[in-house]
Amino acid sequence: MNSRQPRKQRKDLYTAPLHRRRKRLAAHLAEDLIVRYNKRSLPVVQGDTVRVLRGDFKNHTDKVRHVNPKGQTIEVEGVVTTKVDGSKVPRPVHPSNVAITKLNLTDPWRRERLERGLSEEVKREIEKEAQQQIIEEQREAQRRAEEEAAAAAAAEVEEAEAESPDEEAPEELPEAMSDEEAEEEDVEEKEAVESEEVEEAPETEEASGQEEGEEEKEAPLEEETPTETTEKKSRSRPKDLSKENVEE
Repeated sequence: MNSRQPRKQRKDLYTAPLHRRRKRLAAHLAEDLIVRYNKRSLPVVQGDTVRVLRGDFKNHTDKVRHVNPKGQTIEVEGVVTTKVDGSKVPRPVHPSNVAITKLNLTDPWRRERLERGLSEEVKREIEKEAQQQIIEEQREAQRRAEEEAAAAAAAEVEEAEAESPDEEAPEELPEAMSDEEAEEEDVEEKEAVESEEVEEAPETEEASGQEEGEEEKEAPLEEETPTETTEKKSRSRPKDLSKENVEE
């Protein structure tokens, strides 16, 4: 873009293709990297370690977690903004406000571009560092996979417990009692047994008296039938007649 007119410059920035946008996301290298790689700046990629040069997070050093070519910004781990509801969101940073302190060399195309014009010794160092970073990335990916598997297993266990709440909980074993507590319990049991015996004694006497009274009430009086009364009268009559004859 060679025009001086701002409207054309803004239009060029807005309509630029992706490969131009990536080149514009370049940041300065640290002084030791400038001497080592004989370059002043490089496009920032995800995984680079950068140091914030100015702003609220000045001197904060961490890895780049996301690159946004469309918005011409990057996101650094630890550079966040706290919202009103308490949640934390990443705060975009322009690449001109950071300096690269360590390069991500896992990309072979980037290593090839970086090794142009360098000595063989520096190239070997770059390849060695790249292999170390690849091994670290593999370990990190394995660790994350294990954490995700453990979290999924824990979630399955929680779901199973929520689906079956009626299952009986395991019975808790009674705690071992000391000798003093055992003696106190024995004394309390003996006192309770004695008090029960004392209460039962008068109850048994009252119950026996009530049973005797009920037996007396239940025994019915023997009533004389009409046949028995007539027989008695017939038997008594001849005796009376004999007595009258004797008197005469």
